[in-house]
Formats: sequence, C-alpha cells, structure tokens
Amino acid sequence: MLLVDFVLHVDRYLETFVTNYGAWVYALLFLVIFTETGVVVFPFLPGDSLLFVVGAMCGVGVMNYPLTVGLLVAAAILGNQSNYTVGRYFGPRVFKWENSRFFNKRAFEQAHAFYEQYGGITIVAARFMPFLRTFAPFVAGVAQMTRSKFTLFDVIGGVLWVAGIVTAGYFFGSIPWVKQHLDKIIWAMIFVPGLLVLFGAWKARRKGAASLPS
Repeated sequence: MLLVDFVLHVDRYLETFVTNYGAWVYALLFLVIFTETGVVVFPFLPGDSLLFVVGAMCGVGVMNYPLTVGLLVAAAILGNQSNYTVGRYFGPRVFKWENSRFFNKRAFEQAHAFYEQYGGITIVAARFMPFLRTFAPFVAGVAQMTRSKFTLFDVIGGVLWVAGIVTAGYFFGSIPWVKQHLDKIIWAMIFVPGLLVLFGAWKARRKGAASLPS
C-alpha cells in the first residue's frame, strides 16, 4: 500500500524530500529512473508519472529544468544499457543453449531476427509503456540484438521519453485543473498504455490463430 500511495502522490513525496534534503533530490531521481529501466525485477517503480511531476516542479522553479532533463536522460540511457548487458550476458548462460530443455533454438533465432528488424522501434516505443520499458532492453540482450543498433535507439528513446514527459509537466503541471486531478492523470498514464499493449497482443494472437491451417 505504501508503494501505491507513493505512485499516486509522488508530487507530495518529492516536495517533502526537496524541503528536507534539497539538491539530493537529483540523486534520488537518477537512482529511481536508472533502477526502473536497468533492473528487470523493478518494473513497478513510477516512470511517466514521476517525470511529469518532476517537470511540474521545474515549471514552478523548485528544480532546475536543464539539469533535471540531462541527468534523467543519462539515467534512462544507462539503465537500458545495464539491462541489455545483463540480458546479453546471462541469457545464454541461463538457457545453456542447445543443452537445455528450456532453450528453443528456433524461438531464439526468431527473437533475434525480430529485434534486428524491428528492435529499434520496439526499444523506442517501450519507453512509453509501463513494465515493457523494463523488459524490452533485457529481452533485446537475450536475443543478442546488435549493441550499436540497440545503443542508437536507446539514446533516441531515452531523450524522447524523458525530455518529452518532463517538458509536458513543465508547461501543464501547474495548471489548476491538472493539479486537482493529478491522481486520475497518474492512473491514466499507468493503465492506458498497458491496455493498448494488451489489446495489441490480443489482436496479434487472434491474427496468428486465424492464420493457422484448420
């Protein structure tokens, strides 16, 4: 319940932290964004909502906008790089390749081919999807996506995600209506992208089932 309260009222928690610890808030935010994008077991940490609230705090002068965007872009990029590296290093060791019943060579080759062909847009789009943003770089590593290609789209996605949402918070976060309905906006930022992902997966599954021979 404490985590849910933190996610829904992240603005209050951040304001209290800034009041008590000042500039240490930048270190805290760097750690949260890095952990959410870089540690595959922490997909539940706030992402979009946190960036929006941080942008709103920059808009009213509580935090420095250029410093915040620069630090959090770096955290997002480095987090993805860490997650990708873990997947690339441990994936083959976990599955033990052909010697393991858990390893499906055909599935691996398909995943590798998918990430080589569509991995770029997947990495960028996943930035805006709760949970997916944590798993996508790890899976890209397991699928052995080319490091240079991953890094290119990691940087593009990190800049678009952080700068885009922080800037939206900067301009719109202090509007009275937004402040009054912030908890509902946060719920929407969590659930709407998730529902879109589920709907896309459901359509893809139906399409795949329809293409099977009867």
